[in-house]
Amino acid sequence: MKGLWSSRLGVAALAAVMGIFAAAAHGQVVSPPPDQPLPPPAPLAGVKYNYRWEIYGGMGYSHFDAGPNTFQGANLGGYDARAIWELSRRWGVGFNGRGYFGTSGVGATSDVPIHGPFVAEYMFLGGPEMRLLSNQHAAMMLHGFFGGSYGDFQRDLGSYTPQEVGLFANQFAPAMALGGSIDLNRSPRLVFRIAPDAILTDYGSNGFNEQFAISVGIVYRMGHRFKVK
Repeated sequence: MKGLWSSRLGVAALAAVMGIFAAAAHGQVVSPPPDQPLPPPAPLAGVKYNYRWEIYGGMGYSHFDAGPNTFQGANLGGYDARAIWELSRRWGVGFNGRGYFGTSGVGATSDVPIHGPFVAEYMFLGGPEMRLLSNQHAAMMLHGFFGGSYGDFQRDLGSYTPQEVGLFANQFAPAMALGGSIDLNRSPRLVFRIAPDAILTDYGSNGFNEQFAISVGIVYRMGHRFKVK
């Protein structure tokens, strides 16, 4: 008797499967029972902030005074690349490389026939990052990155000195970036980021020069997950 019932159940199951395939072949849709609705998609349900690394790459902008006596500041564009080693869901250590490129105004009283010379900054920074707020949709971070910057200000000056034009001389200088970022999660691993900063550099003009910077780009989370407490 048990074998008979098993055979009947097997035939019924096979008939049901064949019916589903036949309906699909004729363009018919098999709807679930009304008392069992399909769950809504939840693409961000897996956001746990528990990956070992976050890699960021973005386009950057900086407004910078390339000399102590420039008439106009320089609007520079470039890149912002970071790697964050996550120590926990809240704390990480960041390594940051930046480059900004563009043209600058010259000194207001300069009689030198040079206008809009090329200038650039290359920054190599590192420091702590803290995840201040977070949920499955977004997160807010704060960071303090410290290190050095190389300023390239003399490329287009020819035989003129930076002092004659009102620019800084080419040099290495201490630098820091104090700011944060807003992350908008697109998936558990992929994130859209907006990152503003206040940047301080000391090229020898009576202390640190302040400049504003911002970048937008993509974060990719990678590495093995650590235990979430």
